[in-house]
Amino acid sequence: MSDSELLKYSPEVQAALAAKKPIVALESTVIAHGLPRPTNLEVARRLEQIVREAGAVPATIAILDGKLHAGLNHDEIKLLAESAEIKKVSIRDLPIVVARKWNGATTVASTTWIAHRAGINVFATGGIGGVHRGSLPDISADLPALAATPIIVVCSGAKIVLDLAATREWLETHGITVVGYGCDEMPAFYSSRSGLPVDVSVNEPSEVVKLFRAQEELKLNRALLVTVPVPAESAVPEDELKQTLDAALKQAEEQSISGRELTPFLLSRMAEISSGATLKANIALLENNAGVAAQIASALAES
Repeated sequence: MSDSELLKYSPEVQAALAAKKPIVALESTVIAHGLPRPTNLEVARRLEQIVREAGAVPATIAILDGKLHAGLNHDEIKLLAESAEIKKVSIRDLPIVVARKWNGATTVASTTWIAHRAGINVFATGGIGGVHRGSLPDISADLPALAATPIIVVCSGAKIVLDLAATREWLETHGITVVGYGCDEMPAFYSSRSGLPVDVSVNEPSEVVKLFRAQEELKLNRALLVTVPVPAESAVPEDELKQTLDAALKQAEEQSISGRELTPFLLSRMAEISSGATLKANIALLENNAGVAAQIASALAES
């Protein structure tokens, strides 16, 4: 199968690549598995709108009928949001989904890989995966993907349900530069504060571009992780966040939830326990990150 047969571009994304216009990749797992219906469809469309309003082209990444897609139309996004048959696809799942011609929503890891292969340099998401809690070494595939892919990833840190200190240590050990965008510590997803350091703080898109260009010159094939705090008006207070997380973790233990099902379970339960506060924060940070990523993509296109 040739690249042209395997990788499908939307007309908008293909035109943007040809014209060297700014493009922002967006993941699709958040649409298919990360948010409740019908909020998921509303947010998916809103994220694309925010990217366009900021002067860039959105490229939502997914797999449809076994083909890698960079950029989706309205019907394709609706399919991801409403179908119960959408697979959650990380990098290890790519050969299976392609071979069996399934429909799949991409995680941070697979979105990073596909976006880079498609020639897209900026990717916006909510929170990355990381080192899971517990005694066994359970590490998200997101982390090694970031350690092997030269792309700018805009996020709000790692998802709060993970071991944030261990995740930060993993990033340092594997040479991934963590940038604080308007902050001097790594955000904690629903909260702006984690107590964990960033490697450098910046306040402007142009500063991110200089760092990325330096990485390119050095031939460091790693992601530049740009961490952006959740907007202050939507952040969940730290004491409330801890209580909510502890309650969700207890329920997961009682129900023997583990593996790849644990993170979506915890995030869903936290939304219910907090009466929607964490869901509000999640949507706010997704939207904010999309806007920041579009600004960075625009500055990168001009550099």
